Amino acid sequence: MTISENTTSLCSGNICPCQEKCPLSAALEIIGGKWKIPILCALYNDGPTRYNALRKKIKGVTNTMLASSLKELEADGLILRTQYNEMPLRVEYELTKNTNRLIPILGSLSAWGKDIKN
Repeated sequence: MTISENTTSLCSGNICPCQEKCPLSAALEIIGGKWKIPILCALYNDGPTRYNALRKKIKGVTNTMLASSLKELEADGLILRTQYNEMPLRVEYELTKNTNRLIPILGSLSAWGKDIKN
């Protein structure tokens, strides 16, 4: 299979991955950025997790970046934020069912990354 054949199979129709309407570009926009994949991996590994536990788990993330990344992931439907009305206030984050479809893809990307590093 040539690169152009593989690229065509990744996209719907004949739209190049470099163009605006490419679904691959849309997917990468949703999960792109330095912190989104580590957040998704942490939630996958640990299940429902509170904010401070996520912050401790993800080395180097600032409060601002963690908060904004969580808001974006929630807006895109990849994570669910549950607020419990108790004192002190408790908020947990977890993956949505739709995100569980993404996990095997991330696993494949991880395996590919390991292969090309060796």
